[in-house]
Amino acid sequence: MNYSTGELMVVAAAREIQDEEVVFVGMRLPMLAFAVAKRTHAPNAVGFYECGIVRDFPSETLLYTMGDTPNIEGSQWCTSTNHLMYLMQQGNVDCGFIGGAEVDRFGNINTSYIGDYQSPKVKLPGSGGAADIAALSHRLLIIMNHEKRRFKEKVDYITSPGAGDGGEWRESQGPPRGGVGALISTLGVLRPGENNELELSTVHPGVTVEKVIENTGWDVKVSSKLEETPPPLQEELEVIRSIDPKGFWTGQ
Repeated sequence: MNYSTGELMVVAAAREIQDEEVVFVGMRLPMLAFAVAKRTHAPNAVGFYECGIVRDFPSETLLYTMGDTPNIEGSQWCTSTNHLMYLMQQGNVDCGFIGGAEVDRFGNINTSYIGDYQSPKVKLPGSGGAADIAALSHRLLIIMNHEKRRFKEKVDYITSPGAGDGGEWRESQGPPRGGVGALISTLGVLRPGENNELELSTVHPGVTVEKVIENTGWDVKVSSKLEETPPPLQEELEVIRSIDPKGFWTGQ
């Protein structure tokens, strides 16, 4: 069965969503992941879209942005971003998806500055709600391209907290809940291990551990239970391709 890396990442992300969960969906691949989850194993999941839209069933039309008309039509609630953030602050969001320019070994994400923040080489868009998702959702799910320049020993700036310096950092610093559930990359899936440091949990089909190590900016640990990422099922691919037939997001 042929599939793209993007499709595999969508499926891996979808499988992180459990039935009846409230999901802060996120742009690009997470929008498709929510659709796959809803139509397969999590029919009672509810999607929060950052622009203020709540849906209990995803749009059947490809979305380029969260605010596209097909996402508004048929939604359960069109409100403001603030209202959804209030619900997340109350603990009503089970998992939230974000990405970033950089991530480090403890799952801290940078979407603010490359280089010294006082005189940065590059000024990035900033948080845009990502810090709230990382601090207030029960579980953080990260999707990123796996490159050495992005997977760093320590990010240049922490926009969205993972496990800080590791260990019990979150408990000591005050985020009320959450932490990284999984980091889904173009090469595999990483999960928190000892000291809350991310370790390689699965490698995608055709990817070697050596390739992951080569493309990671820290001495990445490998889980003693390392497995291959399960490939997409036909029904999962059918959902993706019914919405994104030309591979706009999945790069077919």
